[in-house]
Amino acid sequence: MFRRTFWFTTGVAAGVWATTKVNRKLKQLTPESLAATAANKALEAGHRIKDRAVDFALDVRDGMAQREEQLGDALGLHTPVDQHELPAPRQHAAIENRTTPKYVEGSTYQTNSYNSYNRNEDH
Repeated sequence: MFRRTFWFTTGVAAGVWATTKVNRKLKQLTPESLAATAANKALEAGHRIKDRAVDFALDVRDGMAQREEQLGDALGLHTPVDQHELPAPRQHAAIENRTTPKYVEGSTYQTNSYNSYNRNEDH
């Protein structure tokens, strides 16, 4: 008798446990539950992307400030200037083409009458 009661209660408990598990799983698979789960996952992904974008923007801002400091030093913007003295000439940031006639020593830049680039001239 005791053996039958034990197995009966064990079976009832296993049935209740299995029924509960199946009902929970069925509730998770309803369209409303799936939509809520997808929305939660999308919100979490959005927060992660936002955090990474903020970190990236801060890194870019730090790099930009560092580069501005380097450029300011290269151009002499941060050096103190004496009031009675002219500032030192700035360094050229771009490389100029010094082989053009404008930069040839002792010459003036003149156009050649044979190769006039003025389109309004009569030819």
